[in-house]
Amino acid sequence: MRLVLQLVGRLILIVALCLGATTLWATIDAYRSVDRATEASAQRVALAMEALYWRELLLRSNRTRERLLPVPEWRTIETMKLISPGICVQFEPMGAFEKPLCGQSKGIGLSPPRWFAAGVQTLLGNHPPVVVPISARAADAGTVSATADADAAIALAWERILDNIGVALLMAVAIALLASLVIAHTLAPARSIVAALQRMAHGEYRTQLPAFRSMELAMIGRAVTDLGDRLTQAMEERAALTERMLEIRNDERRALARELHDEFGQNLSAILAFANTIELASARHPDQSGIKQDARMISQATHRIMACLRGTLNRLRHPPAEELGLEASLINLVESWRSQNAARPSIQLDLQGDLAGVHGVVAVTAYRIAQECLTNSLRHSAAREILLRIERRAGAENALLIRVEDDGGGDAAKVMPSEGIGLIGIRERVAALGGSVSIARETRGVSVAATIPLAA
Repeated sequence: MRLVLQLVGRLILIVALCLGATTLWATIDAYRSVDRATEASAQRVALAMEALYWRELLLRSNRTRERLLPVPEWRTIETMKLISPGICVQFEPMGAFEKPLCGQSKGIGLSPPRWFAAGVQTLLGNHPPVVVPISARAADAGTVSATADADAAIALAWERILDNIGVALLMAVAIALLASLVIAHTLAPARSIVAALQRMAHGEYRTQLPAFRSMELAMIGRAVTDLGDRLTQAMEERAALTERMLEIRNDERRALARELHDEFGQNLSAILAFANTIELASARHPDQSGIKQDARMISQATHRIMACLRGTLNRLRHPPAEELGLEASLINLVESWRSQNAARPSIQLDLQGDLAGVHGVVAVTAYRIAQECLTNSLRHSAAREILLRIERRAGAENALLIRVEDDGGGDAAKVMPSEGIGLIGIRERVAALGGSVSIARETRGVSVAATIPLAA
C-alpha cells in the first residue's frame, strides 16, 4: 500500500477516535447539564418562595403564623418561568392535593433511540433530586425540592449530541481532506527519489536530485546521491581493474603462445625429423619394415599435434578482429567452423548495421563472445542450426548487440549460474565495457545476448 494512503488512513482513524471522544464528552456534558438546571431551578424557586414567605409573615403578624406557605400565589406563570424545561418542583411540607409544578417538557428535542436511552441510563445513572431550604433564618419555612424528568433529560442529551455531531463531522471531513492534501504534497518528492533509485537499478548511478524542503527528504536525497556517486566510482574502478586483468590475460596468452611456439614447435619439429630419418634408414633394410611403419605413425602423430598446436596458437594470439576488422573476422570465423564441421549444424551469420566503425577493444570483445558462444553450442548441445546475429544500433542507444541462438534444447536455468571459464570471461569482458549479458530460453534451445555500448 502507498505511504500516502497509509498516512491518510491513520489520520482518518485518529479523526474518528477524536469524533467518538467528542460525542462521548457531549453526551456526558448534556446529561450533567440537567443536574445543573435542576439545582438552578430549585434555587430560583426557593428565592421566590422566600419573598412570599416574608410577605405572608408580615401580613399575619398578629395572627397565627403556622402554615404560611404554600400560598396560591406561588403557582403562577412567573414561577413557571423560573423552572427549566423538564424539571419538576414541589414544596415541602406538601399541602393537601398539592402537585409538583413542572416546566415545559413537551417538544424537548427529538425522541432518542432506545439503545441510546438504555445506554445513557445504564452508564450515567439517574438524576438525584435537589432540596433547597426556603430561608436560612427560618428553618420551619419549608423547602423546595426539584427533580429532573428522566425522559426529558435523555431527550436533551440526544438533541445536544445531534447539534454537536453535525459540526464535528464537518470539521472532521475538512481536517481529513486538508491533511490528506498536505500529506500528498509533502510526500510528492518521494517519487523523484524512487525514480532515481530505479534509474540506478538500470545502471544510471550518477543521478542529481532536486533540493527538498523537508529535512528528512533532503537527507534521503543526499544519501541517494552519495550512494550513486560511490556506485559510479566503484563501477569505474571495477571496469579499470577488469580491463587491466584482461590486458594481463592477453599478455599471458601471447607469452604462452611464444613459449609453445618456441619450445613445443622446435621439439615437435625435431621429433618429426627423427621420425623421417628412422623411416628413411629402415627403408634400406627390408627386414626392418616394422620400424619403418612405427616411424611413419610417429610422423603422423607429430603432424596432428603440430596442427593442434597451430590452432591453439591462433586462438591465443590477437584475434583477427584487430587485423581484419570485425565483419571480416566474423565471416572468417564462421567459414572456419563450417569447414571444420561439415556434418555438424548449419551456422547462419546475420550482420546488421554499419560495422566498419567498430574496432579496438569492442571489436575484440565481440569476436571473443561470438567465438565462445559458437564453441559452446557446437560442443555442449545437439543443435542442428545456430544463428549468430551482430547488430549495430545507432541513435540514442549507440550499442553493439551480439546474439547467438541454437536449437539444441539446452536449459537456460542451468546455463545462467554456470561457473564455466568461458561464460565468466564473457561477463568480465562485457562488464569492463559497461555492457550487459543475458541468457534466456528460446523455443527449442538457448539464447545468449550481449549488449556493448559503443561509447566505451
